[in-house]
Amino acid sequence: MGLQPCAHTICCGVIDVEPIRERFSTVAPFLDERGRRLVAAAEAFAAGYGGIAAVAMATGMAPSTIGRGLKELAQDEPSERVRRPGAGRKPAIVKDPTLVDDLEALVEPTTRGDPEAPLRWTCKSLRRLAEALQQQGHQVSRTLVGELLNAAGYSLQANRKTKEGNSHPDRDAQFADINTQVAAALAENQPAISVDTKKKKLVGDFRNNGREYRPQGSPEAVRVHDFLIKQLGRAVPYGVYDLAANAGWVSVGIDHDTAAFAVNSIRQWWRNLGRARYPDATRLLITADGGGSNGSRVRLWKRELQKLANELDLDIAVSHLPPGTSKWNKIEHRLFSFISQNWRAQPLVSYRVIVELISATTTKTGLTVRCELDTGRYPSGVVVSDAEMAALNTKPAEFHGEWNYTISANTYPSNCAFIS
Repeated sequence: MGLQPCAHTICCGVIDVEPIRERFSTVAPFLDERGRRLVAAAEAFAAGYGGIAAVAMATGMAPSTIGRGLKELAQDEPSERVRRPGAGRKPAIVKDPTLVDDLEALVEPTTRGDPEAPLRWTCKSLRRLAEALQQQGHQVSRTLVGELLNAAGYSLQANRKTKEGNSHPDRDAQFADINTQVAAALAENQPAISVDTKKKKLVGDFRNNGREYRPQGSPEAVRVHDFLIKQLGRAVPYGVYDLAANAGWVSVGIDHDTAAFAVNSIRQWWRNLGRARYPDATRLLITADGGGSNGSRVRLWKRELQKLANELDLDIAVSHLPPGTSKWNKIEHRLFSFISQNWRAQPLVSYRVIVELISATTTKTGLTVRCELDTGRYPSGVVVSDAEMAALNTKPAEFHGEWNYTISANTYPSNCAFIS
């Protein structure tokens, strides 16, 4: 009479396909194309006569695919290939042998192609590269361009600051000399400070680099263009970092960044912090960049330091960093970097906000910062005469006296030109 199909079972001849479907659907998500083919072939082999048709009905595979799987199972040694040799569409680089070379010539036009290539002067986006290749006759999409670049070892990269330019032959010797002076000052409990001007900031609702947590979809609204608001002005932060105390002082100026402003910032640090920390000091060591308002060639810097030495009755020793090494100034990575982190993404809408953000800067290592607004006026273009320079009580060091020198208090009357 034969096996009759029931209401809950789908059959193919005398083979019940429902169990085959259940077993196959259980393992299929974990298999690749070859694995599914071999599992289906094994089911067909186990089912015997009519197995290929039954498995094809249960799995949806083509009978020819199941038959190919049976041939693979009959091999003495299993193959690692998913498809037979030659199967599938040929890669674009096989059909178009010059594609990769033309792409690399576009990406690196100065070394592998025409230095006058148009893409030398434009952004090398995937879209632009694909359009340029299409104009050369290649059939390529930006997706394929991205895959080819990845395969060739290219990746998106930013510029890296590694070229320092020509370095002075005595650069390392100057750093060693500075370290020796600082170590000696700290051992004798004499103040040693690092000074510099932080990048000037426009006051107002301007964008400030960095990100901070805010409710999703509601970023701080700031101006599109960064133009000076005359009513608000700009902030000029000049910092003094105490190497021994891990403490900073920042004077926020509202006028020009001149040597007079720089020295007055040091003066305010001494009056407010330094004098109490070093009551027995006889010498102040200052490490500074070789340029800017505290540059080694700035006459006003030395004249103002002479005034300060006279006021404090201290010897002021100055050591400038060699040319091109300002990034190694201690104040940059021990004070200024943390100030930048603390006010990230905060629009500096007023001088008060700037002072409060700087004052609130701390670190796990114990950094403390005090900040005050300097409302003084410091005109630029002040000329220091040869006579004033000759009156300075300056003693150059034997090693690079233009970088290392000491200014001592002198006994000239207070009405001299460089003291007035």
